[in-house]
Amino acid sequence: MFKKTVVFLQMIKFEHTIFALPFAFMGALLGSMVVLGHLPSWPQMGWVLMAMFGARSAAMGLNRLIDRVSDKKNPRTAGRAIPAGLLKISEVIIFIAVSFILLFWAASNLNSLSMKLLPIAVFMLVIYSFTKRFTWLCHVVLGLTIALAPLGGWVAVTGEVSAAAMVFYFTITFWVAGFDIVYACQDIDFDRKEGLNSIPSRFGVANSLIIAKVFHIVTALGFVGLFLMIDLGWWYAAGMLIAYLILFYEHYIVSPKDLSRLQTAFFWMNGVLSIVVFGFTFIDLLVNRS
Repeated sequence: MFKKTVVFLQMIKFEHTIFALPFAFMGALLGSMVVLGHLPSWPQMGWVLMAMFGARSAAMGLNRLIDRVSDKKNPRTAGRAIPAGLLKISEVIIFIAVSFILLFWAASNLNSLSMKLLPIAVFMLVIYSFTKRFTWLCHVVLGLTIALAPLGGWVAVTGEVSAAAMVFYFTITFWVAGFDIVYACQDIDFDRKEGLNSIPSRFGVANSLIIAKVFHIVTALGFVGLFLMIDLGWWYAAGMLIAYLILFYEHYIVSPKDLSRLQTAFFWMNGVLSIVVFGFTFIDLLVNRS
């Protein structure tokens, strides 16, 4: 059972939760402090965590299930749980079902708007895994899907969607889409061979890295927009400065002629960025609004 659990965690890339979870908590903190004037309760944060885990587990399980044939052909992904025979398809289907139940349970314990928006979230979680088959905008769809975490955190504690919440949503959308474009550069030859769509397979590595930079400039502007709309303080601004330096370094170490440090740019840099932004925002809210 322990070994099987480890395989499931590896299948859903549990360590990559670090990308979205801090922003889900940040959405809950910003929404609660700005709209309600106080910190969210521990039960609310617990349900947000459960919803996040259920949504992400379901999405990753679906992705691995739907992509199992192409994963087996790709040398980079052939060792994944399903193509490697470590998990049965029936086991993954049960895992996906349980994950969606967990998401539904969490949403039902938050507020009515969370339940009303749940079908949209489920649709996005399902449709993303199919997008590489018909559009090179799949990276944007991934961004729109993962950015539901911070938007969901906001809605979970406030029961409403505001202009600031939407700015936050699209800020994270372009952040995710940008680094996913960079990550997809390593599969450009395979995607072209198999007829799979992506920005790198459509426009080439050099142009794709430029597009990723533009997306991250939009992200930077979005964080500035939050600063102005919510009247955040200098702790937040300091966190943003560090985030901008991380984004700059991420693009600095990756070039069309050298993708050897792509994994560093994708995982470590973006993981650090999400923690830094959340941490400095949390300090800012405590200092200026407590």
